This record gives sequence, structure tokens and C-alpha cells, in this order.
Amino acid sequence: MSWIFFTILAAFMQTWRNALQSKLSKDVDTSGVTLARFLFAAPIAALYLYILYQFTPQHLPEFSAGFIRFVFIASVMQIIATSLMVVLFKQKNFAIGAGLAKSEALVAGVLGTLFFGSQLTLLGWAGIFVGTLSIFVLSGLLQKGNCSLKTVFIGLACGSSFALTSLYVREASHELNLPLLHAAGWVLLLVISIQTLMLSVYIAIKNPRVFHQLRQHPKLTIATSITSCIGSVGWFTAMALQHVAYVKTLGQIEVLFTIVLSIFWLKQPVKKHEVWGLTLISLAAIMVMWG
Repeated sequence: MSWIFFTILAAFMQTWRNALQSKLSKDVDTSGVTLARFLFAAPIAALYLYILYQFTPQHLPEFSAGFIRFVFIASVMQIIATSLMVVLFKQKNFAIGAGLAKSEALVAGVLGTLFFGSQLTLLGWAGIFVGTLSIFVLSGLLQKGNCSLKTVFIGLACGSSFALTSLYVREASHELNLPLLHAAGWVLLLVISIQTLMLSVYIAIKNPRVFHQLRQHPKLTIATSITSCIGSVGWFTAMALQHVAYVKTLGQIEVLFTIVLSIFWLKQPVKKHEVWGLTLISLAAIMVMWG
């Protein structure tokens, strides 16, 4: 099924994007690292949408008030989520930061059930419990002094923000009277454009030196935008084609990519309890899917 391909693509590219942002965060302010994700992504998204229309011509969409509302909320929530992810990178090593943010899959199940019409079985709720346990294991709260409660809360807030982003992206895609590939492309282009404009204006007013910081790291900045946009093409398309809980569950393959990157590229050793925590998150997500 095509949604599986797009999800695996998204997970792979997101792993690289997170690693690049982790590197960038050492020398660039949080807002700048967040902006790097979107700064050069809009032209790539526009090119992707153009190619879609060349291969499968469709009419231009009509944007309803509901669609605009969903896109705006998704844009804001993703900015918040990305900022929180960068804060996590600054507080703990790469594997733990990414792992805590993986609470997104579990939170999406809860919020989807409460507010978006999704339903979870007993097995699904069991997955929520396992996922909660995994957060404690991964964060090191079960090991004295290894991780602060603050980091856990930031991780849960990050996952919740990403979950809301995903749920609203799916809602926006289904508002358009277009094939879902094209609808997801339009949502992606508009979300990225809104995010770039909002963050650029905010930084220009509050902290313009951030632009200088990004200019000092052009390769990392461009690479972050490229990997982010390709990953978003995968996520947005997969979530338009399939339920968010299923997509985010399969996306847990990112955990494996994260561990490999942490060891071989970032040179950060992964401890035994961290591996167990990441494994439990994957198990919990699978339980949510089968539930």
C-alpha cells in the first residue's frame, strides 16, 4: 500500500532532520533551528505539487473556512512541537530527545479518540499504558539522577504538539475536493509557507541575530530544510491516505534509525535502559495500531 512507502520515507528523512537539528542547535538559537526546518522547504513543496499536477492534472482547490482553520492550527502546533524538540536536544542526548517526542503516536490515539472520532479497543488502551511506562524507562526516571522531571514534561508536550499537528493535517487534507495526494500537497505547501512567514517575522522582531547564526551554517540549514520537506511530504501524504495512529505506529521504525545515527554519526552511546524504553514505545505503538 502506498501509505506504507510514504511513512517509511518520512521516518527515514525525519531521523536525518532531527540529527541535523541536533547538530545545528549547538550553535544556533532554538527559534533559528526551528526556522531552519521550514526556511527553504516551500520551493521544494511547490515543485512537488507542480510535478503531481503534471502527471495527474486536477482542478485548483477552493479553500473553505474550515480548511484554513485546520491549516493554521497545524502550522502553529508544528512550530511549537519543533521548538520543544530543540529544547529536548539541549537537555538530553539525541536518542532520548527523539524518544520522548515519540509519545506523539500514543497521544494521537488518545486525542483522536476524545476529539476526532477515533476509537480504541482494550488492546489500544493497553498500548497507552505501555507507552506511558516507556516514557519513564526512557527518560531515566527509574534511575536516580539520570533525567529530570522537566525533561519528561517537555517530551510529553512535544509529542502532544506533534500529535495535534498530525490530526489537523489529516482533517485539512480531507476538506479539499481533490485526490488525497494533491490535497496533501496543498496542505504541505500552505503549512510550510505560513510557518516560514510567522517565524521569520517573529525572529526579525525579537532576535534578528538568529539570521546571522543561520548564515554561519548554510550547509546544515539547507540540509535541514530539504530533509524536513521530503519527510513532511511523506507524513502529510501518508496521513491523508491512512489514519494517523496507523501511520505513526509504522513510523516507529524511526526508533531504529535514531539509535543507529546516535551511535555511528553523533557518537553518542545508547544505554541499556534507553534501548528498553525505545523498544517499549515501539511495542506500545504497535498495540495501538492493532487495537
